[in-house]
Amino acid sequence: MKTIHDILKLGDPRLYQTCEPVLQSELPQVSEWTQQLHEAMEDIRRVYGFGRGIAAPQLGIMKRLFYLNLDRPYVVINPELKNLSSEKFELWDDCMSFPHLFVKIERHQSLTLEYWDENWQKQSWKVDGAISELIQHEYDHLDGVLCTMRAMDDKSFKWR
Repeated sequence: MKTIHDILKLGDPRLYQTCEPVLQSELPQVSEWTQQLHEAMEDIRRVYGFGRGIAAPQLGIMKRLFYLNLDRPYVVINPELKNLSSEKFELWDDCMSFPHLFVKIERHQSLTLEYWDENWQKQSWKVDGAISELIQHEYDHLDGVLCTMRAMDDKSFKWR
């Protein structure tokens, strides 16, 4: 069972690596990876009271996969972000890899997410606002980008 202690913390070099695509032949492993992501996220929710999504590299799984638990679970494999809006908004972002830190950043207001689901079916999802921000945050993890690297300025950090 994965817990909060299995989540890689800020400074771990794996968090800065670009992940490899999930291959269709790896689909049997995706359910195991998804279960691990779910367990770790539920533990974060229990301890810190937040958590809507988690990316595979946060557990050292260096694959282009993230898991969202919103109105229902979403398994997002090999995502691509399309139609990023020119309109942006500012927010204080948080992350399971550094749960005591908020970072002020900008995100696109809307986008289209194209991905493969857990059944290897192609999906397209147009989102905006908070869900758009969440998807951008998780997608960044797959490219080794943390919200600390997107801080608006040197005053864009605050402790929880």
